[in-house]
Amino acid sequence: MLEYDFMQTAFAAGTVVAIVSGAVGYFLVLRNLTFAGHALSHVGFAGATGALLLGVPPFWGLLIFTLVASTGMGLLGERLRGRDVAVGVILSLSLGLGVLFLSLYTSYATQATALLFGNVLGVSRGSLASLALLGVVSLAALTVISRPLLFATLDPELAEAKGVSLRLVSVLFLLIVGVAVAEAVQIVGILLVFALMVGPAAAALRLAPGLKTGVLLSILLAVTETWAGIALSFYTDWPPTFWITLLGSGVYLLSLLAPRAARRAAPAEHGHAHTVDAD
Repeated sequence: MLEYDFMQTAFAAGTVVAIVSGAVGYFLVLRNLTFAGHALSHVGFAGATGALLLGVPPFWGLLIFTLVASTGMGLLGERLRGRDVAVGVILSLSLGLGVLFLSLYTSYATQATALLFGNVLGVSRGSLASLALLGVVSLAALTVISRPLLFATLDPELAEAKGVSLRLVSVLFLLIVGVAVAEAVQIVGILLVFALMVGPAAAALRLAPGLKTGVLLSILLAVTETWAGIALSFYTDWPPTFWITLLGSGVYLLSLLAPRAARRAAPAEHGHAHTVDAD
């Protein structure tokens, strides 16, 4: 399997994206912003199809649109939570714009399919370099803001009283999410970003006893699911996106069977903050 250059590139790209998605996704789930992250991917679809229409590489259009939308959402700060209707409207509008752009230039329908459902086997060496660079930047930025981000997530009122700018933290974090979404789209597509950014993180939040172990477990699950999905795709000729989403869903469902972890995560299911030990 690894004798083929495209498979080597696929594994390398999948590893980079899985590491970023696992780390960023953990905080995304912890902050109850998974729907906002999903909406960013749809905003990116409008940017990518618009870029195709202008003759620009779709990845850069996707990235620019997600960063702009991330900034807008981040400016809402803590008010973004519970704004499901507003986020849903943005999500549907973005898909509508994407459909419009495609209808104006139908010759890009194949590329649009790759954007919607991902194509890790088609990642080029040049794209791999871009993914690696953005991945390093994202992880470095997440490391820098991780402490105030965790503080603002678990106790926003106290964090604000201590001088932490909730709005600034929100903007910075969602910018990082925007980059992570743009990267994840290359692997699992716009419609299935949840599989790589939310599935491993949600399972890790239930299974791991603290922050550091939770982030590491989320990354480990994301990488393992991505590697296994690519390998199974090679031997079955089924799409890697299918296998990655199937494995991600399966791991999350299995995590529900852990009674001790389920009790710890139960408050989050009722709209309250997650309980996480900052080990």
